[in-house]
Amino acid sequence: MFKEILNEKSSWEFLKDTPLPIAVYGTGNGADRVFKEFENLGVSVSAVCASDGFVRKRTFRGFEVKSISALENEFEDFVIVLAFASPLPEVINNIKTLSLRHKVIMPSVPVYGDNIFNKEFFKKNINEIEKAYSLLSDEKSKFVFESIIRFQITGDLDCCFNCESEKHEAYELLNLGENESFLDLGAYRGDTINEFLHYADNYEQIVAVEPDKKTFKKLQTYCENLENCTTLNNAVWNESKELFFDSNKGRGSSANDTGNITQAVTVDALSEKYGKFTYINIDVEGAEKEMLQGAKNTLQQNKPKLCMAAYHRSEDIFSLVNKINEINGDYKIYLRHHPHISFWDTNLYCI
Repeated sequence: MFKEILNEKSSWEFLKDTPLPIAVYGTGNGADRVFKEFENLGVSVSAVCASDGFVRKRTFRGFEVKSISALENEFEDFVIVLAFASPLPEVINNIKTLSLRHKVIMPSVPVYGDNIFNKEFFKKNINEIEKAYSLLSDEKSKFVFESIIRFQITGDLDCCFNCESEKHEAYELLNLGENESFLDLGAYRGDTINEFLHYADNYEQIVAVEPDKKTFKKLQTYCENLENCTTLNNAVWNESKELFFDSNKGRGSSANDTGNITQAVTVDALSEKYGKFTYINIDVEGAEKEMLQGAKNTLQQNKPKLCMAAYHRSEDIFSLVNKINEINGDYKIYLRHHPHISFWDTNLYCI
């Protein structure tokens, strides 16, 4: 089944062959990654654009940042290369409207790591991809998996739009009950705690872990009136050690080669200190693999329910499925994609 995708034109192939001018829509880290791959492939860019409120008088990569309407006055037609992500309904609707007037394509570049999900990457990992697909526990998960794989090859956003589901469906799978013991890894400012409180009938304790120092202060403020809630200013890794931590990206802050020194902890160590966790939320900005390595005993002995981000690295959507199954083959693994430009907010739900 997956080998059929190789017959489709990839986003990179399309952009290399198109005779139309190419306009990169976005000026952040994602756009930098797209430009870097364009340089590798010899793809020429004609313009850079941004939403009206973000245009201002500025340049990016040597291009004056223009509005879409300005480009429509300049070019008869052009291809829009989407290079940013957003969960905002108004942004998603705007992109859908744009796609009625122009070809909109979103080549897949990872948030972390150097692997581009192109046909070469696909061929190299086809066995692991097929293995992960076979481990998914319902037909909807398999449909989401196939759709996201197809999106990463083709850049067609309809693949993402067509497999969306709302968060409440995922929480029906998790079936949170009374007296949950919740471990929130990458707790940010408390948004996932707020979500947990909405769906859980009651809780025994909350342990919220956030490595970014500035964000951690906001997390503390959010949690200060919650009972039985512990906040920890730590990173999560496969061992307890000091890590350099890049804390200049807000939600996207992550372990790096430089930055502030941050103490990392393991899930197994947290379980020993705080007791049995019944539910773990995991959004650790590309360190999911290392987190799982440091949670082996917890997952084998306690089998907590899991919600895990599966979109930070190109390999996450299949390698994390296979890793969870390797640690504890009793898990039922589900995959859901929630409304978002790109395939961000694609999560594994394990019970």
